[in-house]
Amino acid sequence: MLHVAVVGSGPSGVYSAQELVRRDGPPDVRVDVLDRLPCPYGLVRYGVAPDHEKIKSLQDNLRTVLEDERVRFLGGVQIGPGGVPVARLREMYHAVVYCVGAATDRRLGIPGEDLPGSWSATAFVSWYSAHPDAAAGSFVRGARSAVVIGVGNVAVDVTRILARGAHELSATDMPEAALAALGASRITDISMVGRRGPSQARFTTKELRELGALPDVEVVVDPSEPALDPAWLDPSGLPAARRRNVEVLRGWADAPPLGRARRIRPRFFLRPVEILPDGGRVGAVRFERTAPDGAGGVTGTGRFEEIPADLVLRSVGYRGTPLDGLPFDPVLGTVPNLAGRVVRDGAVVPGAYVAGWIKRGPTGVIGSNRPCAKETVASLLEDAPVLLRRRIAADPLDALRAAGVRPVAWSGWQAIERAESDLGARLGRRRVKLPDWDALWAAARADRSPGPERPSSAP
Repeated sequence: MLHVAVVGSGPSGVYSAQELVRRDGPPDVRVDVLDRLPCPYGLVRYGVAPDHEKIKSLQDNLRTVLEDERVRFLGGVQIGPGGVPVARLREMYHAVVYCVGAATDRRLGIPGEDLPGSWSATAFVSWYSAHPDAAAGSFVRGARSAVVIGVGNVAVDVTRILARGAHELSATDMPEAALAALGASRITDISMVGRRGPSQARFTTKELRELGALPDVEVVVDPSEPALDPAWLDPSGLPAARRRNVEVLRGWADAPPLGRARRIRPRFFLRPVEILPDGGRVGAVRFERTAPDGAGGVTGTGRFEEIPADLVLRSVGYRGTPLDGLPFDPVLGTVPNLAGRVVRDGAVVPGAYVAGWIKRGPTGVIGSNRPCAKETVASLLEDAPVLLRRRIAADPLDALRAAGVRPVAWSGWQAIERAESDLGARLGRRRVKLPDWDALWAAARADRSPGPERPSSAP
């Protein structure tokens, strides 16, 4: 029997587990899905915006995999410093698939980036998603204007959440503290700023259109700015998705002012050069006007503009981080690999595999992780005859426990779900996420099942 550990229970990890157990015939496979958090689903739980319930419903599909009798969820298991070393984990399993994502955000590298009131979009998303590592939030307190730097889907998400009212968000599972803070927010102007033109923006049309459907919000586009884009007047030569983006923006540019309470301003051809202070915290962002360089990029023009801001959220991408014991490419922010096999100094590392963003970089949508996982698992199963020659413990869980690890079983996660439903009922809402580590651990420990045992069908 092939015992495989999958590190990370987000989409790439669960899709890897699904690929491992869906194959017919030998080898017989058992999969342990390990996660640092006591909760599964990764960015589907802690990254997808709470008002995107259709996307969040993907959890139901992931749940089906994690409830398979050949798959075991083991939450609260730290791999690396402070937890189980990578080398020790490798001794417990025939193979390990690392699906740890891209855990940090890219920085702007400009003066003033660390001023109070300047945050990564990652930190803001973690706050309103109740990630237990999230900073205590004073994101919107006292702010009247916000600048979101970036024009991808995460930038659109945080812009939309800033512009939404408490009544709309109360139907979500957003934690109570974030809901109260956003409900009391006095932000009326939100600028979403990109350094290139509208035809090169990374958001999807569906996400973009949602901004124009928000109650008491108007989207204001100054047509003179995106007109610098050669495709603005005639987008017919663009790929379909980008053409639709330009058409939506042009519709807003042609619309008369509506005089609504909040305004979202998509801005283009502006490169941030400095975040300016006011009274010791963020007061404005200084941008340099850019222009197309004729080769798909932009060049500075030497003209500058300042946009007032009490809150700045940077949303310019994610980066993978090194995992002790594995090779790492600091330029790409990925683990070097060949078709998912980890490679060190040109040689394959036996039994070590990667899938998801740590394999290919932070690109694509959730569904992009499925073919990525499929490729990695195909490599692993091709290597199975060699992997099975290694002797491991009959049940890796015994080795984990011997190392002092007490994993949260699937039943522990179900106890967390019940606690969140109970909290929602007490607050007059459908469900409310538990906001911190203490609350999550307390709920998981309320589970009185015997723990994460191997299914009875296993030897």
